[in-house]
This record gives sequence, C-alpha cells and structure tokens, in this order.
Amino acid sequence: MGGESVDELIQMALNDRDPDGAVRWQAISVLQGRGDLETFTVARRLCASATAPERVLGVDILGELGRDRPFADRTLPILRYLAASETDSQVLYAVLIAFGHLRDPRALPSVIELCTHDKATVRYGAAYALPNVLGKPPDPAGLAALRRLADDPDEDVADWASLGLTLASGGKIEDLGGQVLDP
Repeated sequence: MGGESVDELIQMALNDRDPDGAVRWQAISVLQGRGDLETFTVARRLCASATAPERVLGVDILGELGRDRPFADRTLPILRYLAASETDSQVLYAVLIAFGHLRDPRALPSVIELCTHDKATVRYGAAYALPNVLGKPPDPAGLAALRRLADDPDEDVADWASLGLTLASGGKIEDLGGQVLDP
C-alpha cells in the first residue's frame, strides 16, 4: 500500500467497516504520511460530509496530518468547529483523540466543554486529550476538568483521567484535591 491515489486510499478506509480495522488504519497511515495539500483538502471535505463514518475518517486523517506539518493551523479550526457543532458521539470521540495527537493548547476550551458530555465515549476522549492540551504550565481550568473526570462514574474514563493527572503533575501521583502524594 502506498502507490494508490488519495481517493483510492479513502475508499479503502471507508470499505473497512471496523473502526479499528487494519486496512482502514493502514490507509489512514499512508494518507497521513503523505502530508500534502491534496490529502488535507480531501480530509477537510470529509469532515463536512453528511455521513458520520466519513466525518470520522476526515478527523482521523487530520489528527496526525496536522502535527508537525504545515497544516496544524488549518486543522485546529476544523476540529474546533466539529467539537462545537457535532452531535454524533463517534465523531466527537475522534475529534478529541485528534486534539490529543495535535497537542495544541488552543484546543483546551473545546476539550473542557466536552468533559461533561452524556456519552462516556466522549468523556473518555476528553480524558485522553486533556493531558496533551493543558499547556506548560498546566492550565488550572484544564486540571480541574481532569480532576472531575477522575471521579467519573465510568471506570475507563476515571482511570484515564487519573493517569492524565499523574502525567500532568510530572509523574507525581496527585489526589483529587490537587495535593501531591508520596508514591
């Protein structure tokens, strides 16, 4: 895989109905590796699609295409728009994972906003993204959101947020009140 056109790679990814499918992610990886304007333009168009699977694919491509590439500043507004307007939880999850990959503190307000979403999948994505977009030093509002997620009723969300708190505190274990504990 790699000699195919952008459109052929998009079709390959869309034909693999498994969101974690090997063919899908291999095609996405090749697209991300291209890092060119054509790929960015197609991914941006997919983000505006009428179908959720196409929007997810567009976001998944942009999540790595924008990092350390000339498209970071063009990718973030697309993702922030989706974070504010999207209703599909799988698309929102993909947006949050993309924010985490991009590691851009400008995404923090969008991530904080989604921390209270009713779907655990979305809150899990927020718990993943937050430690990556907190900034240096970590933003207090972002840390507070991460602490709330560490107390989430969903065990996976709470576990990921707790790990995020540990990472945000420089590897020190932090309790929910913000106190650093001796490991």
